[in-house]
Amino acid sequence: MLTKGRVTAVVFIEFLKRLLINATTPIFVIVDGHPTHRAKSATRFVAASARKLALFLLPPYSPELSPDEHVWNELKAHGTGRKLITSLTQLRRTVLSHMRQLQKPPGLVQSFSHARTTSDARARWQLLWEG
Repeated sequence: MLTKGRVTAVVFIEFLKRLLINATTPIFVIVDGHPTHRAKSATRFVAASARKLALFLLPPYSPELSPDEHVWNELKAHGTGRKLITSLTQLRRTVLSHMRQLQKPPGLVQSFSHARTTSDARARWQLLWEG
């Protein structure tokens, strides 16, 4: 999901709603400590999701535990990093194109959460969810 302007709690909740569309299993979302992720409205939305959605807060200063850091590294290394981008429109088009390409081989995206640092954290979050 792309948005113009600031990411607010309203935008974050819209993102979460999109994740839940057609979801047949619980969705785990790993988030950092940004105020948007900890907003009362976001917390209420997650609580009202009837265990279809769970947010897991990363400890401060721990990007190595976040699978999305692998996505951004992939995007920078293979999507935008070696291209001359001269406009916001071109940047948006390039990012969307590369992110769509990332969706095609499901094993690639899954590998981001299976990296050694993130898989240890994922196992702990799974235990927290089940416990």
